[in-house]
Amino acid sequence: MHISAFGAALRTPDLRKKILFTIGLLGLYRLGSVLPTPGVDYSAIQRCIDVVQDNSVYALINLFSGGALLQLSVFALGIMPYITASIILQLLTVVIPRLETLKADGQAGQAKITQYTRFVTIGLAILQSTAILSLARTPGALFNGCNESIIPNQSIWVILVMITVMTAGTAVIMWFGELITERGVGNGMSVLIFTSIIATIPAQFASIWGSQGPFTFFATLAVGVAIIGFVVFVEQAQRRIPVQYAKRMVGRRMYGGTSTYIPLKVNMAGVIPVIFASSLLFLPTLLVQLTGSQAEWAVWIQQNLGRGTGPWYMALYFALIVFFCYFYVSITFNPVEVADNMKKYGGFIPGIRAGRPTAEYLDYVLTRLTAPGALYLGAIAIMPLFAFSFLGVANRFVFGGTSLLIIVGVGLDTVKQIEAQLQQRNYEGFLR
Repeated sequence: MHISAFGAALRTPDLRKKILFTIGLLGLYRLGSVLPTPGVDYSAIQRCIDVVQDNSVYALINLFSGGALLQLSVFALGIMPYITASIILQLLTVVIPRLETLKADGQAGQAKITQYTRFVTIGLAILQSTAILSLARTPGALFNGCNESIIPNQSIWVILVMITVMTAGTAVIMWFGELITERGVGNGMSVLIFTSIIATIPAQFASIWGSQGPFTFFATLAVGVAIIGFVVFVEQAQRRIPVQYAKRMVGRRMYGGTSTYIPLKVNMAGVIPVIFASSLLFLPTLLVQLTGSQAEWAVWIQQNLGRGTGPWYMALYFALIVFFCYFYVSITFNPVEVADNMKKYGGFIPGIRAGRPTAEYLDYVLTRLTAPGALYLGAIAIMPLFAFSFLGVANRFVFGGTSLLIIVGVGLDTVKQIEAQLQQRNYEGFLR
């Protein structure tokens, strides 16, 4: 990234307006993340957070909300209801013909799917806020080991107001994301997640410096930078399959005769498999935390999965990531559909016949490309667990695979968007 290019971006009026608009909305987002919901005892919340601050389960809960969830703020639910709704709609598209038809209808169909996603998001926000507040009403239920009364007035009207405020907060966040996508820089939802994650990092670094000393702090920083460099290298890697379009006459005009390629990334699934795997492994630990069970199965879960650093946890985490990577790629990339579209417009892969042979070839390449991609995702997910456990900061520094992939992916995507707009104006740009 060049300083002169950044200055050129700020000197361009419309691009400067987009950057400042995005920064302004992110500032409002962070303000809502620390603004308490009406009816919450803020001082009691802070005392409870101090009690559970070293618990990795609560740190994982708080990760995607940027510290807002445990404070029961206006934006406590964060962007997670929207992400969950988007994943649900994406999975249902494969099994519900109506949604599959809408997806094939182009922009109009996508607008309808987006509308369905909004409705599902509001429904999930109501359910999640109700569940969280039902736990918060009982001292010690939301914060294990803290018996403070964090909702002093538990009348039905106060609880309804709190549910309404937290649900409205999710709707506002969803609106912020769409505004950033339309009028700002980058993908709005991704930028909001990026902001939530990096908002917690300074406090985690300060905690490591204060408790472990400068040597561990700089060692942790070096490990994080090294892993980020590796993630950037692999995230940019792709297999380009050449495609040739035959010349054809339409009326008096000649079309085709051009060459292009199909870019297949090594990591086609992105961060979704890591989110799925971490969520599944998080559920048993959350169940034990909420029930307070001391049964044999609960003790085993707490010992092997609760800390997030044991061999059983790492093995299951790795296996689930590999499984979900293949599963997600299989439902998001359809070789038959791609081959049919190529044949429709006169395209073919050199040396491969159009139609079914092309689909089989694409499936062959994708299957073998997904293998290193899945192993890479699994390695990135457990590598920080090994490294930070060795440094003794695993419970204080939840800078794991999910965080790294989101930070790098969103950062690269945002920089590329600014780069594209700079190149349109004949500026040097960020990347060389």
